[in-house]
Amino acid sequence: MAVEIKYVVVRGGVEKMTFASKKEADAYDKLLDTADELMTLLAGAPVALAPEQQESLAFYLAEQRDQLQQVLRGGKGQGNPPKEDKQDTELPKGKPLKSVA
Repeated sequence: MAVEIKYVVVRGGVEKMTFASKKEADAYDKLLDTADELMTLLAGAPVALAPEQQESLAFYLAEQRDQLQQVLRGGKGQGNPPKEDKQDTELPKGKPLKSVA
């Protein structure tokens, strides 16, 4: 007879997910906590979202937590497209801008 240890994440009496390690279960539980907080934030947003959309968006943002934190701190997210080459957009120094109007 084999003995298996399973870690079950339960929310509101409902089993959400089962894990083989406590570390994975704790990480998923934290993800759900973050998603719950984000759902509260989204509920007060000036954009009308259906509850299912709020839940999906909150869960997605919680999954992207590290990248979202980086963006909110003013850093670049990994998903941002590369900026244009700066040499193409800079004007030569010492020359005034010409008015188009």
